[in-house]
Amino acid sequence: MRVLLVNPPRSPHNAILDHAPPEAQRFIHRKLIGPPLGLLTVAAALKGHEVTLLEMKGEYDLDPAAPPPEQLLRRWMDRCRPQVVGVTFIASEYPAGMELLLAARQFDPAVVTVAGGLHATLCPGDFAAPVVDVVCPGQSARTFAQLVAALEHGRPVERVPSLYVNGPHGLRWSGDSTTLFDPAGDGFMVPERSLLRPWLSTYRVGSSPGPVTYLYTSLGCPQRCTFCSIWPGFNGRFFQRSVESIVSELAALAEYPVVRFADANTVVDTAFIGRLLDAIEAAGIRKEYVMDMRADTAAANPRLVERLARAGLKVVICGFESTRDEELSRYHKAASAAAIDEAIAVFDANGIAVRGNYVISPDYDEADFAALAAYAGRYPVTYAGYTILTPMPGTQLHQEKRSQIVDGDLAKYNFFNCVLATKLPLEQFYEHVGRLWMIKKGLEVI
Repeated sequence: MRVLLVNPPRSPHNAILDHAPPEAQRFIHRKLIGPPLGLLTVAAALKGHEVTLLEMKGEYDLDPAAPPPEQLLRRWMDRCRPQVVGVTFIASEYPAGMELLLAARQFDPAVVTVAGGLHATLCPGDFAAPVVDVVCPGQSARTFAQLVAALEHGRPVERVPSLYVNGPHGLRWSGDSTTLFDPAGDGFMVPERSLLRPWLSTYRVGSSPGPVTYLYTSLGCPQRCTFCSIWPGFNGRFFQRSVESIVSELAALAEYPVVRFADANTVVDTAFIGRLLDAIEAAGIRKEYVMDMRADTAAANPRLVERLARAGLKVVICGFESTRDEELSRYHKAASAAAIDEAIAVFDANGIAVRGNYVISPDYDEADFAALAAYAGRYPVTYAGYTILTPMPGTQLHQEKRSQIVDGDLAKYNFFNCVLATKLPLEQFYEHVGRLWMIKKGLEVI
């Protein structure tokens, strides 16, 4: 069958950028760089079918003046005439994604429309709309393949397990699968990166001579931060890939000099990371790496950080979130401000650039912003990111703050817009956040 997989465009809403002082605007992050691994994994599961990828983020990075998303979709549908159109969703791309499914249905009323991704996993009820035929929640590459096989052979899609099927009475669950499934073990599929060829030049970071790609060493997260969507998306489970699987995938990435480990937290099991480094060294693989690491993990394991640096680790993304223990406890961060101080020293001693991410609570006042600015300017953090505490749908924070939400437009749920009431006047709040970006002028988003 002919299948078109679509990665929607980024949300255009960025109130921090809109309200920041002009001298700060060039430093404010506007996009993430990296391929849609979920769609590429779906493509890998669809061997034997005619699969086309429309990477809209890459399209607009190549040509910001490209046609509007719906027009772009119709152009690609006219070219490949898909029988199935699948769109991946995160919260901030939900409105745009639904418009794309509507455009697909208008172009060809017979096309089967499928919604997947994180938002479809956490909030499947949001897709009970006539433009959606099927919702594929979770790690659904194999389920998607079973769906396409059922369509190809004229079998009822309701008999494919682990789907929400839309009908006259709304979304109906097709039933749980009876097959045990480990998405990081026997169920893992290497993403079909060959489909990225048209947009490869857009996946670049800094002065890297070649493109960067994402690679998962694990799925899910063992932590329980209240604001995070990752662990709820995996029902609290954590799946670790094998050393052999990771090394095999790394060895096939010859055209990517930089690899961004896209895990929620790469260093969960320090002994496992030691074995992985042994295997990478034995295979003769030399790359530069970017990874997420908790501050408390780095503080407790300075020798491991030193070894990671020797192996090619150049940048660490570290969720500081806050410099105050009270806030960290409120977020269930399970780390201390003292650990952040120690981690920064460890990374700096090993020549690893740190991107420290801070979460700005809507209840911040002038004193809070002054304290954070003083802290952020005191340490050798190469890059810094400032995001607004956002009750993402499906998270514990959303449950806690539901009654306090003042803006329900999901297109604004990208951490650059405040959807909760602020203590300071809103424009003043945004201006303070924008000025924070002047402290560490790191232009890279990795």
